[in-house]
Amino acid sequence: MDHKTETTNLIGSDKVSGTEVYNGAGDHLGEISSVMIDKVSGKVAYAVMSFGGFLGIGEQYHPLPWSTLTYDTDKGGYVVNLSREQLEGAPHYEARDTPDWGDRAYERRLHDYYGVNPYWGI
Repeated sequence: MDHKTETTNLIGSDKVSGTEVYNGAGDHLGEISSVMIDKVSGKVAYAVMSFGGFLGIGEQYHPLPWSTLTYDTDKGGYVVNLSREQLEGAPHYEARDTPDWGDRAYERRLHDYYGVNPYWGI
């Protein structure tokens, strides 16, 4: 049975992973590695974007608050209003690390960096 994982307004998480991410100038920044969903509210909290590295070496993961992403149908990917330099200074973690998911102070720093309100509302 074929399960359609994308419609005009909905997309399955399996289709989000691997989607390219660009900045407003059209520069390729990385790709979505995974999405983080709040288990209680069901809201998508973050898109974790892989950035940098070569052949998996030195790759970093940047949790982007979902509200910072806009889907661009022409590009077939997401656009964030960030320069490469801003992204390089953004909160991130290495593949061998685990971020402090659930630590509101950590998550607040993420949202503060990107200048957006937390997904959980305050």
